[in-house]
Amino acid sequence: MREGAPDPDLYDYKPFQDRPRIEWPDGKTCAVWVAPNLEYYEIDPPANPHRKAWARPHPDVVGFSYRDHSNRVSYWRMADVMSKHGFPGSVSLSVALCQHHPEVVQDGVQRGWEFFSHGIYNTRYSYGMDEAQERAIIEDSIATVKEATGQRIRGWLAPALTHTPRTLDLLAEYDFAYTCDLYHDDQVQEVKVAQGQLASIPYSLEVNDHYGFNVYGMSGREYADCLIRQFERLASENEASGTVMCIPLHAYLIGQPHRIRPFEEALRHIAADPRCWKARAGEIVNSWRAQV
Repeated sequence: MREGAPDPDLYDYKPFQDRPRIEWPDGKTCAVWVAPNLEYYEIDPPANPHRKAWARPHPDVVGFSYRDHSNRVSYWRMADVMSKHGFPGSVSLSVALCQHHPEVVQDGVQRGWEFFSHGIYNTRYSYGMDEAQERAIIEDSIATVKEATGQRIRGWLAPALTHTPRTLDLLAEYDFAYTCDLYHDDQVQEVKVAQGQLASIPYSLEVNDHYGFNVYGMSGREYADCLIRQFERLASENEASGTVMCIPLHAYLIGQPHRIRPFEEALRHIAADPRCWKARAGEIVNSWRAQV
């Protein structure tokens, strides 16, 4: 056997077919949660030595304004389609949006959406942070979202998917229920932490609209078909155990006029299927936690 980096031991190895059966409410077989990323990107963020915020030189007017389409126009297209077909949002929130565009956050509150933290800005990375800095971001997230929405956040998606070796332990210490930062499973799983409990809820890179459009080069129709295929397979595996499907979205992508119609058709298809449990992230984790 070749020697390599040690197993990080973040979670136990449990093959899908050997697990206890998970059952969702009312006999549903696939819990579907929609995760709109409501973000704020700084036009000229402070430099992080580990990663550039923009591919282009700062200030990147093009990158900033393109993403600002979310908070000016396309958020409402996306949100209205979700509400029309009964999907509540579980919002991956750049917490600074509470100050920059509180109207967007309040609209989500009025729709009954759940909020969790995606860091302060999506242009500020966890790489290289010391413990005091990371604690400050977590504490700021809790306080800011509580003031803006009345909710005590229970979930975490690291800013721009960046971490430190202590991130998961800190989340458990601050009594978070779930992280979206592990992509290893199609069911909720226990995360090994120094103290307390933390669950990993399935998020997705494969059916994330950012990857669909910007990495895989999909058309709006191809992306919608991908969502349907993802759901159909996961919903059909109920003989083993209830599964989870996440639909991660960015309004400036999915809410463009030429993409919104096929996206709506995909949501209509999934919502009409009696195997679909339209849920918030926290509800899924609560149901799983009550069974394990």
